[in-house]
Order: sequence, then C-alpha cells, then structure tokens
Amino acid sequence: MYQWRKFEFFEEKYAGKCAIPDDVTGNVECCSSGRGKVVVGCDDGTVNLLDRGLKFNYGFQAHSSSVLFVQQLKQRNFLVTIGEDEQISPQLSAMCLKVFDLDKMQAEGSSTTSPECVQILRIFTNQFPEAKITSFLVLEEAPPILFIAIGLDNGCIYCIKGDIARERITRFKLEVENSEKSHSSSITGLGFRVDGHSRQLFSVTQSSVSLFSLQEQPPRRQTLDQIGSSVNSVTMSDRSLIIGRPEAVYFYEVDGRGPCWAFEGEKKFLGWFRGYLLCVIADQRNGKNTFNIYDLKNRLIAQSLVVKEVSQMLCEWGNIILIMADKSALCIGEKDMESKLDMLFKKNLYTVAINLVQSQQADAAATSEVLRKYGDHLYGKQDYDEAMAQYIQTIGHLEPSYVIQKFLDAQRIYNLTNYLEKLHERGLASKDHTTLLLNCYTKLKDVEKLNVFIKSEDGVGEHKFDVETAIRVCRAANYHEHAMYVAKKSGRHEWYLKILLEDLGRFDEALVYISSLEPSQAGLTVEEYGKILIEHKPAETIEILMRLCIMEGESLKEGTSGSTYLLSMLPSPVDFLNIFIHRPESLMDFLEKYINKVKDSSAQVEIHNTLLELYISNDLSFPSLSQSDASQNDVSYRERTSSRAGVSNGKLKYGYQEKETLNVEKDRLERRQKGLALLKSAWPSEMEHPLYDVDLAIILCEMNTFKEGLLYIYEKMKLYKEVIACYMQAHDHEGLIACCKKLGDSDQGGDQSLWADLLKYFGELGEDCSKEVKEVLSYIERDDILPPIVVLQTLARNQCLTLSVIKDYIARKLEQESEMIEEDRHSIDKYQEETLAMRKEIEDLRTNARIFQLSKCTACTFTLDLPAVHFMCMHSFHQRCLGDNEKECPECAPEYRSVLETKRSLEQNANDQDCFFQKVKSSKDGFSVIAEYFGKGVVSKTRNRSNS
Repeated sequence: MYQWRKFEFFEEKYAGKCAIPDDVTGNVECCSSGRGKVVVGCDDGTVNLLDRGLKFNYGFQAHSSSVLFVQQLKQRNFLVTIGEDEQISPQLSAMCLKVFDLDKMQAEGSSTTSPECVQILRIFTNQFPEAKITSFLVLEEAPPILFIAIGLDNGCIYCIKGDIARERITRFKLEVENSEKSHSSSITGLGFRVDGHSRQLFSVTQSSVSLFSLQEQPPRRQTLDQIGSSVNSVTMSDRSLIIGRPEAVYFYEVDGRGPCWAFEGEKKFLGWFRGYLLCVIADQRNGKNTFNIYDLKNRLIAQSLVVKEVSQMLCEWGNIILIMADKSALCIGEKDMESKLDMLFKKNLYTVAINLVQSQQADAAATSEVLRKYGDHLYGKQDYDEAMAQYIQTIGHLEPSYVIQKFLDAQRIYNLTNYLEKLHERGLASKDHTTLLLNCYTKLKDVEKLNVFIKSEDGVGEHKFDVETAIRVCRAANYHEHAMYVAKKSGRHEWYLKILLEDLGRFDEALVYISSLEPSQAGLTVEEYGKILIEHKPAETIEILMRLCIMEGESLKEGTSGSTYLLSMLPSPVDFLNIFIHRPESLMDFLEKYINKVKDSSAQVEIHNTLLELYISNDLSFPSLSQSDASQNDVSYRERTSSRAGVSNGKLKYGYQEKETLNVEKDRLERRQKGLALLKSAWPSEMEHPLYDVDLAIILCEMNTFKEGLLYIYEKMKLYKEVIACYMQAHDHEGLIACCKKLGDSDQGGDQSLWADLLKYFGELGEDCSKEVKEVLSYIERDDILPPIVVLQTLARNQCLTLSVIKDYIARKLEQESEMIEEDRHSIDKYQEETLAMRKEIEDLRTNARIFQLSKCTACTFTLDLPAVHFMCMHSFHQRCLGDNEKECPECAPEYRSVLETKRSLEQNANDQDCFFQKVKSSKDGFSVIAEYFGKGVVSKTRNRSNS
C-alpha cells in the first residue's frame, strides 16, 4: 500500500486551535455525536454537550461515579448513557442505564439546568449476572422502540428491546463465546446491519467474528471468522463490518469475510466517513501515531497526518474530530471538489481526477469538465485518438462545436467521424452535425459506413439524425439510392419523388410509388410533382388522378346519400388544375373523363368554367413546347435536305405549315362544337341558373368571337336586344329578321320592341335595304307596333331608301286612320246626344214636379196604399215593404252601388302611378291609355284635388 499516492484532500478547521473546553473538568471516557452536538462523558459522572467548534453548551451530572458509554440518538433527541451510580444494596449492581430527553430541561438551582431523565434501568439482575462492559450500541427501530446491545468481557451480549421510557421492555442474552473455554472471549465490538425488515448484529471478540440474525427466535449465531480484533479497531461502514488488525483491514459481509486492505501497523482507531476509511495507526518503529484517510475506490490516501495519542474519534458537522489524551482536539474537514481537482490538474493527474468525480457522484457537468480538460491535455500531446475518447464521454454536456473545430483537419477526419457517430447514437446531433458526418463519409468514400448509418435504424420514424439533412446531403453527393432509402423509410414522399423525377427521371417508378400511397398523401404529391408527370406521362398521370377524384364501384352508380358523402370527401379536380399549366389538352381530357363519370360534383361550376375556357379559346398550343419541337424538326429537316435546292425546301415548308394550319382549324372547330354542347347541357330548361359562370362564359365568347355561344347565352337570359345586336354587328340581315320573327312574337313571350330596333337599324344603315325594310314593315303593320309617324321619321334617316318602299304602307295606314276617324265621329255624335238627354232630364228634375202614378207596390205588386214611399226613379213601395231602408230604391240600388264602386276604383287607381305607367308601357298605343284616363275624369279630378 506504500505505492498509494498521498494527497491533501482534507484540511484542519478552526486554524488548529480546537480543544475540549475547560468547562469539561473530568477525563474523557466516552463520546458520541449527532443532531449537531458532540456529547462527552467523563470519569466524574458528568455529561457535557458541545456545539460547533467544540464550544461548551452545557453539562449535567448523569451518574454519580463515571460515565462509561454514551450514545446520542438520531431520530429523537434522546441520550442513552451507561455509568456507575451509588450502590444501594449489595444485591443490586451500581451499573445502570439512563435515558435522557434533551428537549425537556429541569431546573437545578438558579444557574444550571439538566435534561429530564425519562428512565433508569439496572443492567445486571439475578438472571443477568454482572460482568465488565466492553462495548455498547443502540439501534433505533420504529420510535419509541430501541434495541440496546451491551457487550461483556465474558463473551455474552445483553440485549434490551422495547419502549425504554415506559419500561415496556424485553431482555435476552446472546452468547458469543464461553469465557471458561477461552481467555479472549471479551466482546470488543458490535455493529448493527439493517436490510429492510431484516435486523442483524455483528459481534467481534479477540478470537472470532460472529453474526446474529435477530429476526429469528431465538437469534441464530453464525461464525464468520476465527480471528477477531481488539477494542476501538472495529467500526461499521454503510453495510459492512470493518475490523483492523496489525497486518490489514478486513471487511465482513453477512456471508463471511470480504475484501481486505493491507495497511500495516497497529490499528488503534477505525472509522468510516463519507466513503473514506479512517485509521489511526501506531508506528512501532518511531512510536508515532499516524492518522490516514483512505479513498478505497480510487486507491489513494486522501490525507495523512502525524497525531498525538488519540483517545476518541467521531464525526460531526461534516468534519472528522480526533480527541487527544491531553484533551486537545483536531478537526479535519474535506476540501471542496474544485480545490481537489485543481490540485490534481496541476500534477496532470487527470485519470485520478476522473475517478474522483465519478466515485463521489459529482454532477454530470463537473465530470464532463474534467473529461474535457483531460481531452485538451491529450490533444496538446497530439494523442488524438485518446483525446477523442475523452471528448466522446462529454457528449451531452460539452458543446459539440468545441470538439468539432479541433478535428476539422483532413488528417483527423476519422476521429471527427467517430465523434459525430456517437452524437447521432445518443440522439443529440443537429442538422449541421448530420451534414458534416455524411460529408465525412462521402469524402472518405466509405459506402459501408454510410450504409450502416443510413440503413441500420429499426422502424419508421426512429432515425437518430435529421432526415431532411441526410437526404439533401446524399442527393448532393450523388448517393441517390441512399437518399431514396431514407426518404421512403421516413415517409418523406415528396423527397423520394423529387429524386426519382428530377435526378433520375424514372417516371414510371414514380407513378407506381404514388399509386401505393394513401389517397390523401397521393393527392398532395401529385399536386407538387404533377407538372413533370403530366409532361412526360400524361395518360398514366390522368389515370391516377381519376382514381383519386372518383369513387369506383357500385356505390357511385347508385347515388345514395352515403356515396354522396364519400364523394364530398374526395379531392376535387380543381385542386389539380395547376399541374396542367403547360398541357391544356391533357387537362381537357381529364376534365371530360371526370364529368362523364361524376354528374353531381360539388365543383361542377369550376369544372365547367375551365372546360368552357379550353373549348372556346382560339389557340390551345404551348409556345415553349411547340418551339422546341419545331426546332428539333427543323434540325432533322436540314440534315435530310442539306443537298436539295432552296426552292424545294420552301415548297415543303409551305406544305407543312398549310397542313398544320388545317389541323389547328379542325381542332378549333371541334372544340367550339363541344363548347356549345356544354353551354346547352349545363343549362337545362328546368334550371333558372346554369352550372357555369354566365359572366365568364359571355366574356370568353366575346374575346374569342364565338357567336353561336354568345347568341345562345343571350337568348337563355332573355337579352333579346343583345341577340339582335350580334346579328347587327355581323350585318347578317337574313339572320337578323329571322331572329326577330322568333323573339319578337308577343304571343310566344317575345319582345315586340325588337322590330322597332330593327327598323331603326335599317334606318341608320346607310345602304339600300328595301327588301328587308318592306318585310319588317309588314310585321310592324300586322301587330301595330309603331305609329306611322315614327316609322317615317326612322326611315327618313337612310338616304338610300325611296318613298316607294313605304308608299303602300302609308296608304294602308291612312285608310285605316280614316276609318277610325269616321268611327270616332259617330261615337262622338252618339255620346253628345246621350249627354244632352241626360242634362235635359237633370234640368227637368230640378225645375218641374214629378207625378207618381203607380198604383201597385214595386216590391209586392199589391195595390199601393198609405203609408207609401216614392223614389225619383219612379219606383213606389209600401213603407212596410222597405223595412228600415227608406233612403234608396231597392231596385236601383245595386246598379248605383256598382257605379259608385267603379268610381272609387278609378279614383284609387289614379293614385297608383306604377299601375298607370305599367299600362302605358305595355300598351301598343300609350296615348290611348292616357286619353282613357282623361276620358274617365280620373286625371283631371286628381289634378283638381291636388290644386285644392
């Protein structure tokens, strides 16, 4: 053991000026520590309690003669002592055990206090004969139960168990050795070992080491060794018994002797402190005592001091306290970890430092810092492999960039690779670390390690590296298969397809992969990469889109509510329109297939709008593709015809262009037919609004001069004036008149004003259109649409028309007007005669008396007698026949009421301006309506009423 290094990991406290206070007058016989106090028992029977720094707190008289043993309990503030008191009788021993409650103090005079003694027990009785006490130990079980073991010089152990304060105890005796057979049977040491509910008691004599199992009744004794030890050279570690002998220090477990340490010299005292073994060893050669503190785990001597004669050794306040025979004391405390490490770093003892921090269970950050310094030391010595081994152990605590920057040199790429691999294994690598590691693999061209790194992960989503970074680096280094493997395993479909399509051009494989995905994921990938697929594999891509957008099977054909719900959950074709940006003919094909399959899609309007734009557009070519194709054709053409003449080349080129023009025109006409069919089919007669955007359809038709579609939309919207405007713009006179015949018939819901617009058009045409005007005039005359004066004024604007065009029309109209005038004159004469007759009758009523000559009642036809009632209408009635109604004639009253009702209705209608203007607007001759209102006196009365 002389080879163990010695260090100064401990230091003296209180500047070496520590001693037992003068207040302690007797010689120190025993001591104990706990609960922040040091308890000292003296030969004068006093017990003294010392505070930190061995400062005197108080003392009291515990026994009358001498205190042999003392122990401070940990769980309760009790003090257990063994000492000699006055002998009351020869039969009773003077040796007794006392228990003091240090929390309860009782006054003794005016200046001193002492704790309350809660129990006094006589140790020796008739059943337990008296012997010399050599050792003493108390085990605290569940409070208030105590287990007290008292070792004697006769090889026996007296045990007291129970509630000592209440004297609810049991006593029993354990025999270790028979004193008659052996002169070395004195108990020199005791030790309790607690393991769960198991209680075991070690006992040491000078000639044996024994173990008692206290949970058994009676306790079973087991001999662990045939060699013992002397007093004070026995102690307990956390779980083991430690015995010091001149040749070595031995450890004992419950099953026998354990490890031993060959520390030579007489062991005067043994102790255990925070994992350190404390030994006071007497050197026989120079007669000096040495106090050593052994770190058994790290195999070093943490402190070594030459001390005087030691009488007691104990530990309290985190310090080791040695009490000397001359009452001086030595307090030794452990230095902090930083100080110990600095000491080791100065001596470059990094291995010892690492072992030290690990053995003392220092935090991971402190351990990492030691490893870092050790790594830096090795790195400075150019021992890069060993330095990296230390740096790897700091992963998780040391910033990786600190290590990485040291090994960026190409010559140390292997060490850097090793470090980065460990980072990834522990899941602490960032994207940059993944990039750096993959770059190391690619620079080293170590495909095997790259395969292990990429393909050794188990399960999807369990990679210990950033997936996207790995894919990007492998792709950049042309390791496409590795990148695809990672992308596929991690479910990064977009990366997998990007490599397949953009780097490798394997379009068929990409389509198969998309087909294998879930519908939702497949839809997302098609949205992103559909442009490339449509450009190279249009038919196959459209087939995939159809599977995504429609629901196969009978449920779609049945049209049930369940199928409608499922259909609404499917992606819409509108979501994929952007992928056809350079392939409109493929888009047209896709949408046509879709609407043939699905009749009630929620996106019908958008789909029809898109199809209408494709159908109606004049040009459906792609400049980029057509130019590239043309350039390729031109190159091959020049190669084939390089030896031919320029004239021949020109003829072939012209023929090719003419053929292309014919094909384009044919395609345009076919699309126009489809567009017109869609306009009609998407606006059934029973629907008020079409399944497309009407405004968009009109704009498309006007922009692309699609006359047929425009006419159909205007006609469906009943915009008849816009319909004839189309014919007017095209100067299609025949079509214009045919349109007016169809749309201008009021009997079929048409608009007769179209003929007026048509006549105005011909009047402003500025060319000879006599034939058309005559035909228009025939319809105007037939339906009496316009007055002749308006017709004349309208046609007078056209300088190319002669009077002969309208001569017959004017003649017929004049004849009709003459007949109407004649009829009106007869009516006027008739109304004048009736008016004169009425006025004469009124005057007669006012000036002349009426003679009533009726002899019978108009109601009952009996002879008229008094009382009778006569009315001015020349009707007479019995008064009894009239009842209560004597103010009006029952015969004439209904007619009179109807006249009054009509009059009130006319007056009410006079106030209804909307009704008046509606009649004026809807009438063929608005003037006749106004004349009728004046004739009935409605207008004039209204005016007079307003004036009044």
